[in-house]
Amino acid sequence: MKIGIISDSHDHRKKIIKAVECFNDENVDIVIHAGDFVSPFTEREFKKLKAKMKAVFGNNDGEKFGLQKIFDIHQAPLKLSLDGKKFVVLHEPFNLDALKESKLYDVIIYGHLHIPQIEKDNTLVINPGETCCWITGKASIIILDTENMDVRLIEV
Repeated sequence: MKIGIISDSHDHRKKIIKAVECFNDENVDIVIHAGDFVSPFTEREFKKLKAKMKAVFGNNDGEKFGLQKIFDIHQAPLKLSLDGKKFVVLHEPFNLDALKESKLYDVIIYGHLHIPQIEKDNTLVINPGETCCWITGKASIIILDTENMDVRLIEV
């Protein structure tokens, strides 16, 4: 299974368009958004995804009612079982060390810091960085292949 991972899109329409195009080109089975859409205005761009998307709220997601009407979005932590693997999705990395040490999850996905992280240990920890490129100047997403647990960081 191919999983697209995105975070901190912060209404940056042009970068969201590129991310969606990349996910569609890669034929991902599902997209996970680790928070900070910010507002519902990007619905048109995200609706072009061929895969379904699951998401968590981020600290900058102010229009929660509108976002819930449009997206499959949840309060963190969001626990998922995908391709026989246990995932937990957060926005802020609260209790990240405890989650890793618990060994309850195969994959931990988070955002918030705007800096990509791929940590392969007993638990795979992924932060796709920011899609908005407001802080680092680089917009990135991740493609995870659960068959071999291959992780690719892609600049968009």
